[in-house]
Amino acid sequence: MLNTGEALRWLIDLCIAGAAVGCVYLAATAWLILRYRTGEPHRVPAPVPVSVIMPLCGQEPGLYERLLALCDQQYSGKTEIVCGTLDRHDAAIEIVAAVKKARPDADLHCHADPKMHGQSRKMSNVSNIFRHLRYDTLVMIDSDVEVEPDYLSRVVAELQRPGVGAVTCLYGGVDSGTPWSRLSAMTATLHFIPNVIGGLAMGLARPCLGPTIAMSRDMLNRIGGLAAFTDQLFDDYAIGEAVRATGYTVSVSSFTVGHVYQEQTARALLASQLRQACTIKGIDPIGHFGSIITHPFALALIALALGGGEDALALAIVALACRISLWWCMQQRFAARSNDYLLLPVRELVGFAAYVASFFVGSVTWRGQRYRLSDHTLIADSR
Repeated sequence: MLNTGEALRWLIDLCIAGAAVGCVYLAATAWLILRYRTGEPHRVPAPVPVSVIMPLCGQEPGLYERLLALCDQQYSGKTEIVCGTLDRHDAAIEIVAAVKKARPDADLHCHADPKMHGQSRKMSNVSNIFRHLRYDTLVMIDSDVEVEPDYLSRVVAELQRPGVGAVTCLYGGVDSGTPWSRLSAMTATLHFIPNVIGGLAMGLARPCLGPTIAMSRDMLNRIGGLAAFTDQLFDDYAIGEAVRATGYTVSVSSFTVGHVYQEQTARALLASQLRQACTIKGIDPIGHFGSIITHPFALALIALALGGGEDALALAIVALACRISLWWCMQQRFAARSNDYLLLPVRELVGFAAYVASFFVGSVTWRGQRYRLSDHTLIADSR
């Protein structure tokens, strides 16, 4: 039986060991980022007609510019951009109309339909949009995603590779000017992408990411249509698993899109971070538990607070240095946007707090609606 002093020493040693392993992990991931799918030629896609699907919800800052970027794609095939909202009075409808006025030649439309097909408001919106699509190559994109002019061309080219059933894109964080959104953007760039790339390299990750999912209409029908995913919290992951079950692969792009974070308050930041952590825990509970090593700075600080001394302090400094090095690698490989390095310790601690809290919560908040989590499904919380 351990006494209190022995138990404390054991905990300190465990935290120091975890932090040390985490630093090695960050260094290895930085190297993998620089090597990630480099040297691949950009394929020129067959110019098939494409339906771009964008569900909308409210007057998001920058939505006008993001829609313009979709209208101005350097893609030689026919393209329709079909937006949708569940609210006939949604302010986003006016933004679509303004973009249509600025780009009168663009095949851009917006439909409002309040019909729900399950608990997921997003997938219900997409299901309503689906009735208006004309083409068989489908690209689903979130309304808070920024794209480059060659985005559509590269996604369609990847989808046309032999054996590819769906295409998804890694996404880096783009803040909207507030310190809270900056912290969220840093999480995407410094935690999410590196973990996905590390997981892919080790064969542990099977991502299919909501900001972009491209597939054919035939493939969507083969996996049960959108109705199979309207109650899923992890609808993007579930779509990817369904595609793989048909024997096809889900290709992860060699480039990133920008995911714009809109958090205006600390509460919104914490809710967003917690939702992301719960999503990962729900998809891979064992992997989520093991991902504690991806928080070496927090582990080193815990050891320091418990009396770990100089070893713990040194590891905390090394952990921050490793994360900064990883940030530099992200900027070299993906042209990731630079953020405030002074916020890095705060981001590390907020991320760790969300990680710990994810083991103790049973509900998440998304788009103002609280959901209870049950067997990977959404159950609307009436409270």
